[in-house]
Amino acid sequence: MSYNPLQNKGFFRAAALCSKSEQNSFKINNKLLTMGLSKKEAIQVLERLKKENFIDESRYTESFVRDKFKLNKWGKIKIAYQLRREQISESLIESYICKIKQNEYRNTLLELIMEKNESLKEPDMYKRQAKLFRFAQNRGFESEIIYSVTEEVLK
Repeated sequence: MSYNPLQNKGFFRAAALCSKSEQNSFKINNKLLTMGLSKKEAIQVLERLKKENFIDESRYTESFVRDKFKLNKWGKIKIAYQLRREQISESLIESYICKIKQNEYRNTLLELIMEKNESLKEPDMYKRQAKLFRFAQNRGFESEIIYSVTEEVLK
């Protein structure tokens, strides 16, 4: 299989990008298309990147879930939403989100809510609870766990 110069340039630029950080097919495909490759050429470059192990959706999903939870303190809902936007399969999303330890998940939310609670100047407890709830929802945590943690913090 021969490649045209633009395809080779696209491959090497994409490989360099994948070497710096984990990437997925969706992002790399968009970059290749903006470089001027046709859809067919971009697919060929993606296949080569996958074959040479530059792109691995499973590896990308695992690092994305781990980093967004530990570093950005995102909840499962927000992580899953973002991965769906990047066209990652539901089975991959579910398999790596399930690996987040429940006690670590709860402790992260507890830490976030306690921090936010200290920064609020709202004297009304119902309004305070509503603000904390919205804050945690925006971070992508589930309603049930938010409710139990805010109750615990506000007691």
